[in-house]
Amino acid sequence: MPDDLTHVRDTRAWIAPLVSTLVTLPLAFFALVFGGLSPMACDSCSEADSDRFDASFGPAWTVLCCGLVLSLVLLVAAWAFPWRQGNAARRVLISVLAPATVLLTSVTFAALLDTP
Repeated sequence: MPDDLTHVRDTRAWIAPLVSTLVTLPLAFFALVFGGLSPMACDSCSEADSDRFDASFGPAWTVLCCGLVLSLVLLVAAWAFPWRQGNAARRVLISVLAPATVLLTSVTFAALLDTP
């Protein structure tokens, strides 16, 4: 048995990715629903307001989609990271970054929209 903990299997390695999955996936779903329904905010807008909203929606939607994909990549990385005790801190950090990315992406999406 090695002296250092970097090669010892971590039996609790699944906890952080599981909690991250249970938080990230619902957050991402609601962020996507919010983003998909946001064009209805300008259904009764004037032509000028509608044009401004449409111009801001394209880049904001791109940011939302890219951020959600990034959070999914982080979630997969949390599960795929080697299950060794030496990697426990990195695995927890990646697991925390996944839902944080969804929240940051949602705030960025809302900030980029030019709502009337």
